[in-house]
Parts: sequence; C-alpha cells; structure tokens
Amino acid sequence: GDWDFWTDWKDRRLWVTVVPIVAVTFPAAVQAFAWGRYRLPWGATVCVLGLLLGEWVNRYFNFWGWTYFPVNFVFPSQLIPSAIILDVVLLLSNSFTFTAVAGAMGWGLIFYPSNWPVIAPLHVPVEYNGMMMTLADLQGYHYVRTGTPEYIRMVGKGTLRTFGKDVAP
Repeated sequence: GDWDFWTDWKDRRLWVTVVPIVAVTFPAAVQAFAWGRYRLPWGATVCVLGLLLGEWVNRYFNFWGWTYFPVNFVFPSQLIPSAIILDVVLLLSNSFTFTAVAGAMGWGLIFYPSNWPVIAPLHVPVEYNGMMMTLADLQGYHYVRTGTPEYIRMVGKGTLRTFGKDVAP
C-alpha cells in the first residue's frame, strides 16, 4: 500500500510496523506450501523474489514511465533478508509453530535494519525556505501526488515530525 510506495511515508514509526505485518502473510503461506508438500526450505525467499520483481516492474513503468516520479522516491522495501531468516528458522527447527513465533519475530526485527542503508540518505536533514526537514519530505513537497491530502502527510518543523496529532522527537 501507500506505506511502501513513497519515501516520505517510510517513516520511523508507522512504516516499520505496518509493512512487515502485511508483507509476511503471503511468503509464509508459500513457505508452508513448499515445506509441507515438497520439503523445500526456500519458499519464502522465492516468493519474495517474485514479489520484488513484480514491484520493481510496477514502480519503474508506472511511477517512472508514466508519471516521472524518481525511482528513489518509490522503491520497494528490502524483504530478502527477512525471507531468508524465515526460511532458515523453518529449516533448522522443522516446526511450523516455532517458525510462526520466532521466524515471524525475526522477519519483523530485521526489516528496519535491512532497509536502513537504502533509506539513510533520504533522512538527511536539509533546510528549505527556513524550515528543517528530511530529504524525503522535501521530495514529497516537490512531487505532489493526487489524492494525498496534506493533513495526512504533514512536515514537522525543526526536529519534530508530526503525524496527525502525535508528535515524536
């Protein structure tokens, strides 16, 4: 969804909780099928590779090819390290229950650190018209999307990021 499309929405609070929870469901189902039927321990990784291939094709042709959004503004999340952890936990434990608990926890915990090298350059603070904001927020300012009201994606002043009524230091 939108939490994974735009770099100005890939924030430190909601993106790291929404995307891993939503993204684990389909790889886990493919992993359960591949392991239960064929004893293949790489179902989640193959699923994520196919998902990322489809997302890159979508992001390149639809966002860059039609609307000219920069690709570094709409790139998909890195899910491969999370999928590898999920597959390794199933391979080592041979238990769906343990994989559901420990593997899914590993999926969620490795998600943000594995995406940090790609997102870090976009969280550099810049000053623009007397306001301090991140580079991702500045991109969101210049590449306005239709259907995205500004009261949803607010740019915080100074070092505070604002989302609705919540303020996070």
